[in-house]
Amino acid sequence: MCETDKESPKGLKIITLFEFLKKFKRLKPLEPSPGVVGFFFFSVCLILCLFLLDYKTVSRGFLTHGQRGLITWVGLNGSKSGGDGRVGFLEDGGGDCDVFSGNWVWDDSYPLYKSENCFLADKGFRCSENGRPDNFYTKWRWQPNDCNLPRFDAKNMLENLRNRRLVFVGDSIGRNQWESLLCMLSSKIEDKSSVYEVNGSPITKHSGFLAFKFRDYNCTVEYYRAPFLVLLTRAPAGAPKKVKTTLKLDQLDWSFKLWKGADVLIFNSGHWWNYQKTIREGCYFREGEDMKMEMSVESAYRRSIETVMDWIESEVNTSKTQVFFRSYAPVHFRGGDWKTGGSCHMETLPDLSSSPLTAESWIRLKIAVEVLSERSEKSDLNKLEFLNVTHMSSRRKDGHSSLYYLGPETGPAPLHRQDCSHWCLPGVPDSWNELLYVLFLKWANARADNSTELPNTR
Repeated sequence: MCETDKESPKGLKIITLFEFLKKFKRLKPLEPSPGVVGFFFFSVCLILCLFLLDYKTVSRGFLTHGQRGLITWVGLNGSKSGGDGRVGFLEDGGGDCDVFSGNWVWDDSYPLYKSENCFLADKGFRCSENGRPDNFYTKWRWQPNDCNLPRFDAKNMLENLRNRRLVFVGDSIGRNQWESLLCMLSSKIEDKSSVYEVNGSPITKHSGFLAFKFRDYNCTVEYYRAPFLVLLTRAPAGAPKKVKTTLKLDQLDWSFKLWKGADVLIFNSGHWWNYQKTIREGCYFREGEDMKMEMSVESAYRRSIETVMDWIESEVNTSKTQVFFRSYAPVHFRGGDWKTGGSCHMETLPDLSSSPLTAESWIRLKIAVEVLSERSEKSDLNKLEFLNVTHMSSRRKDGHSSLYYLGPETGPAPLHRQDCSHWCLPGVPDSWNELLYVLFLKWANARADNSTELPNTR
């Protein structure tokens, strides 16, 4: 026969559910048990403490590897950082702020434009129109830790670009950024016909260059496709059979003569500097007439950046032309790459921690930083701006085109053919351009303070 009460092996009394209910029923509502009351208040306090801890963790960010975490929740009401004690980047005392050290914060007033309202974006970047069901990736704003950025003002930037040329040179991620800036600038242009490609070319993937003119400001925003920055040529006579093409590491891409005379130059490179797109495809390296069959991709990449720096030092007046070098923007393939079924389509939020960079991202960043640092100590290249977007972009696994790059008439791509390299527009490249904007204004203001005018090279 079962006993009502019995001792457990550890000496704890065990009672049946029936006995528990009988005892509970005997409790008088107006004379609560001290034990029950104490337990109730202890539970409430514990819950409140856990809630407060969680709130502080989210609002202040997770601390990993000595860095602040990625996300700072500021509410879904479009609240800005104003009034938080940070100085404005363009205000007195804000100029030394590291704008690349910060967090992604939710801002319901974003995005700065909608893709359906921008006629200058390639269909491959129009994720929402191509079927992406969420728009969370458009709502994140970059917030530096120690200062506030002014909101992007298209008319202000266009006014500062009046009678001038802004030129992007690089790979298709550079084109991604270029189209982002075109959308940002054209968002405040009422007469859309006043913005046009100077040769009448459509804005799509191509092998040459495109230049869009903003007629009312007499300025152009141009893109030159040069994925390696240096010259890609056929294999020389007598080269080994496995050599299909060569990269002349001591010569710039064929389009370099067209870059000269720009008032703002933005270089980027890195996405094509890997084994898959070079040596595996039979693309080897060359300096002068010497084939460098044993040279590593990393060494060749370093040499290519040095060649670009040589050209800037000898051919560009950095007192009149502002030069940027944008760092490598990480990819976020999981389980493979773009050829082997890598994916990112399930990502809808940024990383909540400051995860370390992948080996590929770290090497690309390290090489660029080392070359630019070495040159800036020895020449006038200390005026070159390093647009360091690697760390901030590494946290945005949610921002890629993934399945949504084929156009609305085609629909999402197959699961095994995802694009986790390029970025949706509006999206992450807009934040790169917001940083470009404030650094451009800082440069323009400094020149104005020196009682000089920005150069007119038209």
